[in-house]
Amino acid sequence: MANTTETFFRCEENAREQVSLPAPLFNRCLLLLNHSSTVHVFVPVRAMQIQAVIDEDEIIFVDNHGYAVKDGHGGRLIVLAWKIAFRGPRDSLTEPVPIEIVYYAPEQHEIHRRLMGEFPKSLDRYEACLAEGRAEDRAATILPFTPKK
Repeated sequence: MANTTETFFRCEENAREQVSLPAPLFNRCLLLLNHSSTVHVFVPVRAMQIQAVIDEDEIIFVDNHGYAVKDGHGGRLIVLAWKIAFRGPRDSLTEPVPIEIVYYAPEQHEIHRRLMGEFPKSLDRYEACLAEGRAEDRAATILPFTPKK
């Protein structure tokens, strides 16, 4: 397996909201994270041209086409993040899990709505790749990004 590092930029927040993530989706992400040999799990959401990156504090969703350079670093832009406490206590394995969505661009509510349908399908494909030994280890570096005004 290859081991590479990708760089992502976190822009200024546009909005936040509290929602719940279905327990089965949360549990799948937690299992993938627990069985990963790295601290990040990269899941392509091809139907949306987005890549999800799961770590112990959040799942970021990155625009595969949004590329920027700042201070000599090039990387893709985070469009939204699900702030999740994967290591926090839970009362039940079947109850929805509260999360906070952080939007980094205007009008991203539609992207979140679509992710709720496409992300589980992408997890299916990723898990199939894992079973076949076709997933690669990658790490993420997340940098702040404030465009020049």
